[in-house]
Amino acid sequence: MTDRRRKPFLFALLLLQILILWPWGRPAAQTPSVQNIIVLVADGMGAAHTTIARWVKGVPLALDEILVGGVRTYSAESLITDSAPAATAFATGHKSNDKFIAVLPESTPLPGVPPIRETFRTKPVATVLEGAKLQGKAVGIVATSNIQHATPAAYCAHTTDRRDYQDIAKQQVYQNMDVVLGGGKKYLLPRSRGGTRPDPEDLTEVLKRKGYALIQTREELLRFEGKKVWGLFADNDLAYEWDRRLLRPEEPSLAEMTRAAIRILSQNGKGFFLFIEGSKIDWASHAHDPIGVISDLLAFDEAVGVALDFAQRDGRTLLLAFADHGNGGMSLGSRFSDKTYHRLPLESLLVPLRKALLTGEGLERVLGENPSSEKIIQTLKDFYGLSDLRTEEIAAIQKAPKGRLNAVVGPMLSQRTPIGWTTSGHTGEDLFFYAYGPHRPIGLLENTEIAHLCARNFQFDLFFVDRRLFSPAEEVFQDLGARLRVDESIPTERALIVEKGDLQARFPFSQNTLRVGDRVLEMEGLTVWAPKIQKAFLPREAFHLLRQMGF
Repeated sequence: MTDRRRKPFLFALLLLQILILWPWGRPAAQTPSVQNIIVLVADGMGAAHTTIARWVKGVPLALDEILVGGVRTYSAESLITDSAPAATAFATGHKSNDKFIAVLPESTPLPGVPPIRETFRTKPVATVLEGAKLQGKAVGIVATSNIQHATPAAYCAHTTDRRDYQDIAKQQVYQNMDVVLGGGKKYLLPRSRGGTRPDPEDLTEVLKRKGYALIQTREELLRFEGKKVWGLFADNDLAYEWDRRLLRPEEPSLAEMTRAAIRILSQNGKGFFLFIEGSKIDWASHAHDPIGVISDLLAFDEAVGVALDFAQRDGRTLLLAFADHGNGGMSLGSRFSDKTYHRLPLESLLVPLRKALLTGEGLERVLGENPSSEKIIQTLKDFYGLSDLRTEEIAAIQKAPKGRLNAVVGPMLSQRTPIGWTTSGHTGEDLFFYAYGPHRPIGLLENTEIAHLCARNFQFDLFFVDRRLFSPAEEVFQDLGARLRVDESIPTERALIVEKGDLQARFPFSQNTLRVGDRVLEMEGLTVWAPKIQKAFLPREAFHLLRQMGF
């Protein structure tokens, strides 16, 4: 066959193959969409933390198989971030200032951080969790600290003071989340019931009226079969995992809370957003307690394994795991190993660590108040394998302030290992980033990109969610012809008042309710007061609700 006749023949053959093999009548394969997002944060976890925990575990971490890049952690004003602005960044997409939770910064001196308009400084801004809730998805938070602590709070509360647990607790209750699991019960209770709230309102009763089950033990969590639950397993924070097993078995582990939260949230056919924090890795790092670090990093890794198993089975779940910042300057190598680091055996690390059964916090519970020298010697031999305590170490244990024994025992153990510490505060290095699932990112990310990544995969824009939920009150009601004022007659329940003629509407701050006479309606978001700029922000829906009520 000549070349001239061969070309039409080959073209016809190719066309025939295409017609035979083309998947007529079947849709082309598409990239799976993201229905669920699980964000897991190990507070204060650095590279040395994971390295040491892996050596102690003896096998790879669950995190190891999903390592994809790194994350930058600086805030709007500092090379080293606090948990509050760090969580604000990955919850809202905005870098912020020290102690600020889900609000815009006052100042942005660091290069690359966009300036803030004067009228928007400290303005509340929408979070990924709030955006997911608007889509009808189930939402939840899980933490081993009190759930009012900075990192979980940044997804569901808005304040310039991360320490105002009373206000944060109220905002969380009125956010109408589906699942909340962790500690912090006392911040929901008035002082008359053993809590810390200065107002008489019992927020646990509010939760009951809203249809939530309130549970307090591990067994109740494992048996729970409903759709809405608050699990408050401690007055403040939960125990470190190694302490929990021996001393507080009535509390659930982080992995058990993760499994339960996924099971409950999965009942929503539209999908879910879940935030999970291993909170006390950070606390142990502040105290230079290596056992606390290892205990709760391995507990966090087990929770990652639970979430990863679900994501692998589900196929529509994006899993993101990372740390908000480093802490303690933890290192594998210290001045005690300077002369021997080039021949440092594994046993020098593992032997002292593997003898420990409790963290410094757990040891304090076992020792009790005013322990004798004999009790200290025997207890540290039983639970730490230490038989070489020096006189000054025993005295330091006896003099340790209440709640701070881990800051005494932790350094004692560290000195018997090649573990070093450079600071008792946070550190500003870039950290590892882990991800699994459809559209997972790869490379080095700004912490603010994490929020926008979640929003894109849920197909909403945080800017428009923010406009919908947190507009200035004067802008929301500008076409109403009403008068606005702030009522401070009840210090524990200040409110925005909207008046027109004989009608008056009351919008209590840190709630999602509006009250007109005897009628109480719920809005799709909170009313938030920004004290630094003396402005109230609330959902645009408020205007339409008042119109319907005759305003």
